[in-house]
Amino acid sequence: MTSGALAGVRVIDLTHHIAGPYATKLLADFGADVLKIERPGGDPARRLPPFFHDEPHQEKSLPFLYLNTNKRSITLNLKSEEGRGILLELLADADALVENFAPRVMPSLGLDYETLRGHNPRLVVASASNFGQTGPWRDYRATEIVEYALGGLMYIFGAYDREPLKHAMNQAQFKAGTNLASATLMALYHQRLTGQGQRVDVSIQESIASALRDVINNYTYLGAVRRRQPNHTGDLTRLRAVSDGYVLPNPGIGAGLNWQILVDFLDAPQLDDPRFENASARLVNAEALGEILDEIFATKQKRDIFYAAHEKRFIYGVIDSPAETIENPQIQARGYYQPVEHPELGEITFPGAPFLMSSSPWAVNSTAPALGQHNGEVLGSLGYDAQGMAYLAASEVI
Repeated sequence: MTSGALAGVRVIDLTHHIAGPYATKLLADFGADVLKIERPGGDPARRLPPFFHDEPHQEKSLPFLYLNTNKRSITLNLKSEEGRGILLELLADADALVENFAPRVMPSLGLDYETLRGHNPRLVVASASNFGQTGPWRDYRATEIVEYALGGLMYIFGAYDREPLKHAMNQAQFKAGTNLASATLMALYHQRLTGQGQRVDVSIQESIASALRDVINNYTYLGAVRRRQPNHTGDLTRLRAVSDGYVLPNPGIGAGLNWQILVDFLDAPQLDDPRFENASARLVNAEALGEILDEIFATKQKRDIFYAAHEKRFIYGVIDSPAETIENPQIQARGYYQPVEHPELGEITFPGAPFLMSSSPWAVNSTAPALGQHNGEVLGSLGYDAQGMAYLAASEVI
């Protein structure tokens, strides 16, 4: 029996790739018993790079290892009648089923929500998909960048005189995964109160659109369209190169602080010039201001100016490399990055708790499972002996 805030919650995990597995990882890391059901060839995420020591192998994908801690794994071919029968047996006493297939897939397997509800009225069926379970685009395919574009967030990122940009990596997937886990928990709370399950429908497009908030409000209330911002050289909040990297300055000029405070802070008498004394003058002379600022910042070191700025209550940021992020004193003080001991690969460092809980904390009690690692344990509990297991394997059910 696991411990944690979700101890006693049983989840059947039909997810793959990133968004769904991240949702079930959050549930598992806080104590839920998550049984990951993979197709006999395995979750495609097992083939996602980068790999441990750059050695491609289905048990060495670092994204997979991160996304599937604390889960058990069995293989099951849901296209087979026997496979679907085993799934329904497992769902009989489960609290939730989480999946992120295209909306047409589960009904095509005879596993639509009404069928599952009839089998277990308490069951929460939580789904994430590109555009949700309904609507004219529900069966359209999409990628990470397509979700950013159609969710509206990409429109406001980048310089206004260039093409739009998106955040790196798979932020849409992780945002949708967070929403899927949160919605599943809300549905489970309702289940505990009423004894009834329900359908949870998460759209990745809407997960991205939810980040727009004030942008949408400005348009619907005022008719104002936020555009990408200019990136002129004299912008006081522009990324600046320093002698050992980059900083993001934000001296607060224009928000109650006068220009002389910045001149003194940067120890830059050359900025004490009528060309820069007010916002209008600085815009007219942006190129000259930018050249002077670049020269000034090039003499600084990022940590020195960061700490000095915060003593003045300026909002400065430092651009940290991955190594510097792990060594960051604030990150280290809170113990965010955690070493996880893998039985075959040794120690791997992963991001830790997404939030802290004093009485029922996050924990990694087991590493990501090998493909089908728990076939014997789980199917044995359903009454399959060695001969039965051999039959399932020969029939390509597992």
